[in-house]
Amino acid sequence: MTADLAREIRLEPTVEFPRDPRLPELARAFDGQWVWAMYCQAFGQPEQRPEVIRIRQFSHTPGRGAIVGYVLAWQPDAYLPPVEASLRLVRGRPPEISRYPDDHGLPGLADAARPDSALGLVNRFVLSVPARRINVDAVRYRPGSRAVLRHTIGKVTLYARVVRPASASVLVSASERIARSAFVAPRLAGHWNSGGVVWFSRIPGRNLRRHIRRGGNTKPQLILDGLESLWEGSNGAPQARAFSLKRRYVQAKRILHHATRGDDDLRQSLRTATRRLDPFVESWRPSGMAHNDFYDDQMLELPDGRIALVDFEEIGPGDPMLDVGNFLAHLGIQARLGRDSVSAATGACHAAFRAASLDRLPWAERELDLREAVCVFRICTSTIRHISPNWRGRLAAGLSLVNEVSA
Repeated sequence: MTADLAREIRLEPTVEFPRDPRLPELARAFDGQWVWAMYCQAFGQPEQRPEVIRIRQFSHTPGRGAIVGYVLAWQPDAYLPPVEASLRLVRGRPPEISRYPDDHGLPGLADAARPDSALGLVNRFVLSVPARRINVDAVRYRPGSRAVLRHTIGKVTLYARVVRPASASVLVSASERIARSAFVAPRLAGHWNSGGVVWFSRIPGRNLRRHIRRGGNTKPQLILDGLESLWEGSNGAPQARAFSLKRRYVQAKRILHHATRGDDDLRQSLRTATRRLDPFVESWRPSGMAHNDFYDDQMLELPDGRIALVDFEEIGPGDPMLDVGNFLAHLGIQARLGRDSVSAATGACHAAFRAASLDRLPWAERELDLREAVCVFRICTSTIRHISPNWRGRLAAGLSLVNEVSA
């Protein structure tokens, strides 16, 4: 190892996470020096060292694998753009590091993210344009899972959703179903199934989550109108996949069980939560068509007041009441963990939407509470995925909310 490599690299945030005996390299994923050495081994040592390596995302399947996303940032006077890199750990295999936009789980991402090839893809799968230039911006990226890119050609803006190839046809089918609902939906512009890239039109509007946090009117009746039309209008969809609450719950339970190792208070809170939720999840069955991942950050409010739904790939057999429970869960966790102004605004929206739902739909309060609680439980894993020095405190607050809602 050269002297340059031996110098300390700062990694942020500085966190401690329980070791995973079946993934011995996991502890090193939080060591900036080791991550930098891995990067240099894979891509060669740059002329300059990064000022800091930041953990962007952390996905952990205890005993099986983990993916850690990093951002390498250089000194301002270096005039170098940040670089995104991902470390993949799989039990029994050597660690692998990749650099955006190369992603083994998303084979179409590299072509969709690089301007020269992206323009060719748009001409081939969307529309033929005389332009010689396309601007590509990364909107969202979750290594190995999904990405959203903005493709701008002159005055035309498209959003390219990049998924695993097996999910592309499902996303296309879901877009056709959402177009039949009362929600405004982005228009399907084209798709490249073998690459896992699906293009949609741009919808002008403001993000509903940000609007709620600022105290804006949430229009619960308008949201419920859209949901009910979705539940009633999606029957018979040939490619719809059934939602498995048990599988998602067991995944979250495994992650949280590992994360609470060595912390008696957290472990007790987790035991209380699972003791209440286990019987409900075991007895749960799909009862109709549903969105299956419905929450505020997936919607826009248009200038004319209508609501647009821009994320819908999970539509399929599920539980309509779980859609409402998930919406409430996201508001509830924001109210619990947000700063004072956000807490007050999201708490007020939570109360209004819950009251409107129970007034409109023939549901028992206890059944809705259990669904909200199990969704909060699943959201608790985000305190690990977006890990921070205070992740244990945030996890404790999330589990406390689970236990309050399910009591």
